[in-house]
Amino acid sequence: MTIERQNPPGLHATPGYHHVTVTSAPRTVYLAGQCPLTPDGTLAEGDVLAQTDQVVANTAAALEFAGATPSDVVRTVIYVVTADRAVLSSVWDRLTASEIGPAFTTASTLLGVAQLGYAGQLVELDVTAALT
Repeated sequence: MTIERQNPPGLHATPGYHHVTVTSAPRTVYLAGQCPLTPDGTLAEGDVLAQTDQVVANTAAALEFAGATPSDVVRTVIYVVTADRAVLSSVWDRLTASEIGPAFTTASTLLGVAQLGYAGQLVELDVTAALT
């Protein structure tokens, strides 16, 4: 299986992700939106970065369970409850520096949204991976 991550000519430079991801994988893994919930189902305490850390831990566990690694990820969508670009950037920086950082070298979208599913939830991550 191959995963090709490319930036076509004529498109703007990116801060680490790629505009196009193409795979020849016969198996695709779709994770449910990974929320900042602890194993007992409570919302992780703290600010958006603390919640991001919990999302990272949950995503790593879900990928491992599926037999995937962050390098197998072909698409991410990051939702953050904010209209502040500095907050969006801080979440992006936290994710790319985390144990699942390689997941964000692929096709990625970062969105500021009005609200998410759980009261007090500030971040959620949608992940698709490709496997042999």
